[in-house]
Amino acid sequence: MTPFQHAVLAVVRLIPHGKVVSYGQVAAYVGVPRAARQVGWAMRSLGSATNFPWWRVLNNSGKITIAGNWNATASLQKELLEAEGVVISDDYELNIEAYRFRPDAATLTDLRLDPDYVQKMLSRYGIN
Repeated sequence: MTPFQHAVLAVVRLIPHGKVVSYGQVAAYVGVPRAARQVGWAMRSLGSATNFPWWRVLNNSGKITIAGNWNATASLQKELLEAEGVVISDDYELNIEAYRFRPDAATLTDLRLDPDYVQKMLSRYGIN
């Protein structure tokens, strides 16, 4: 497993029950902004053998868009999120802001990000 995959796993494991993040958020929280697509690839490459809450990551518009994945489907992701209390429409959309996870400063610091970068993330995402 690559260092990037390890970092992605660490962030995804932080997402609490009933909360979601975007692929872009994960990329930002691992210190590689603009790598949302790579986050998706990293998660997909882990396959079904890894026990982590992959279903809590979706696109920033709040739409479930899994495609071409043998291990996961949009309907499975919807089912798993709904089991956690997330309300999702029949067309696989949700109000991402109502469920968005925003880690606190201590959590971001624990990810071993540069302190200046942590401050930028706190400001960007309105985190206390």
